[in-house]
Amino acid sequence: MPHRPGSLRRAAAAALFLLPTVPALAQTDPPGLWQRGTLLGDIGGLRPALAEAGITLGLVSTLEAFANATGGAKRGASGDGLTTLTATLDTAKAFGWEGGTFNASALAIAGPNFGARYLQALQTTSGAAARPGLRLWELWYQQAFLAGRMDLRVGQQSLDQEFVTSQQSNLFVNTAAGWPALPSVDLYAGGPAYPLSSLGIRLRAKPADGLTLLGGVFNDNPPGGRFDDDGQLRGAERYGARFNLNTGALFIAELQVAINQPPAAAGLPGTYKLGVWFDTAKFPDQRFDAAGRSLADPSGTGNPRLHRHNVSLYAVADQTVWQPGGDDPRALGVFLRPMAAPGDRNQVDFSVHGGITLKAPLPGRADDTFGVSFGVANVSARAAALARDAAFFAHAYVPTRGPETFLELTYQMQLAPWWQVQPDFQYYWMPGGGTPDPTNPTRRIGNAAVFGIRTNVTF
Repeated sequence: MPHRPGSLRRAAAAALFLLPTVPALAQTDPPGLWQRGTLLGDIGGLRPALAEAGITLGLVSTLEAFANATGGAKRGASGDGLTTLTATLDTAKAFGWEGGTFNASALAIAGPNFGARYLQALQTTSGAAARPGLRLWELWYQQAFLAGRMDLRVGQQSLDQEFVTSQQSNLFVNTAAGWPALPSVDLYAGGPAYPLSSLGIRLRAKPADGLTLLGGVFNDNPPGGRFDDDGQLRGAERYGARFNLNTGALFIAELQVAINQPPAAAGLPGTYKLGVWFDTAKFPDQRFDAAGRSLADPSGTGNPRLHRHNVSLYAVADQTVWQPGGDDPRALGVFLRPMAAPGDRNQVDFSVHGGITLKAPLPGRADDTFGVSFGVANVSARAAALARDAAFFAHAYVPTRGPETFLELTYQMQLAPWWQVQPDFQYYWMPGGGTPDPTNPTRRIGNAAVFGIRTNVTF
C-alpha cells in the first residue's frame, strides 16, 4: 500500500496563517497574489477572526500525472489527486486551557495508483496515491507539560507524521520518501500511516537541548482485516471511521539527536534518529505452512505457519554538508534511512532510502530545490525461496526474486509561496522485486522509466 510523504500535511499546517518573510510584509496593503502565503489569503478577514478564537484551518491540494515510457507490467498513463483539510484548535486561545491542541484532518483522494497498476512496484511511484474516497484521517488531542518539554498525544494518529521521518526526503515523490517500503509491505494494511491511522498514545520528551525521545503504542491494523486484506474500502473503514482495537499492538520508540541547529549554532546542521518498532500480532511465514511444507506444495494446507510478533530496527540521518552562509540561500544536504526486519515473516527484510538535495540550484531561484534519491526494497530469502518452490511444483521457470531498486530525479519549483510545480523522473530495476510479467510469467516485469509531474497548492 502506498503512503503519502508527511511533507504534504506539514505544508498544510505550516502555511495556514504564516506568510513568508518577503518585503511585501512591510507594506501596509495586504500582500498581492504572488506574495501571500496562501492562495486565498485571509479570506476577507475570516482567517484572522478564526485565529483569534484559536482555530486554524488549512487546505492543500495535490495533483499528479505519470506515464511509463518503457517497461512495467503494462504501458500507460494516469493522474491522481489528493486534497487534505486540517483543522486545529488552540485550547489556550479558545477557552483558557494552557498547552492543549485538538487536531482533525480529512482526505479526499481521487484517481488510480499508477505505481501499483502499471508497475506492480513495492515502492510505488507516488506517496500521495491511494484508494479513492473521502475519509477521516487524524483525530487527536495533545497536551503539553513542563513548559513544553513534554507532551502527550491521544487519539487517531498516522505514524508517518512523526516517526521515521526525514526532512530532506520530503522533497521526493516516490512513496519511499514518506513511510518506508519495509513497513508499507510488512505490517497489516501497511500500518497506521497515510491514508490510514490508528488509535494510540504518543509521548514526546525533550530532556536536553537537541535531544528528543519519542514513543507510543498504537493499534497495528487500522482496517482490522486479515493480513492479506488491507480493506481500506471495507465497511466503516471506507470513511476512516473504524476505530479498531481487536488485533495486535504496535509499540514504537525513537531517539532523536539534533546538532548545530540554527540560529544558535554556526556549524552545519544535522539530525540523527535511531528507532525500533515491535508488533504483538501474528505474521504469516513467507514459505512454509503449519506442517512445514512449502506453501507452493499442492499437497499442503495452503495456510501459512504463523509467527508470534514482528520487529524492526531503523535509523535516519539528515545532514547539511555544504552551505556558503550569509545571505546565500544555497545548501547541499544528504540523507539516509535504512530499516531491517526478520526475513522469515516479512516479504521485505531490508529497505533503504537515501539521496542528496540542493537548495537554490539556479541563480534567482532561491526557493527551488533539486534532488536525486534512490530506494531499495529487498525481497527476503524466504519469500524468494517460495518463488523457486512454485517453479518446482509447476515444472516451469519462474523468475528469481530479489531487490527492487529505483532512482529518482526531481526539481521542485516554488512559483509562489502557495504554489509548487515539480517535474519528476523515476527509473525502476526489477519492479516488484522480480515479480513475473503478467503477460509472460517466465520473465520478470521489465525495468521501467517513469515521467511525471506534481503540483501543490495551499489554499
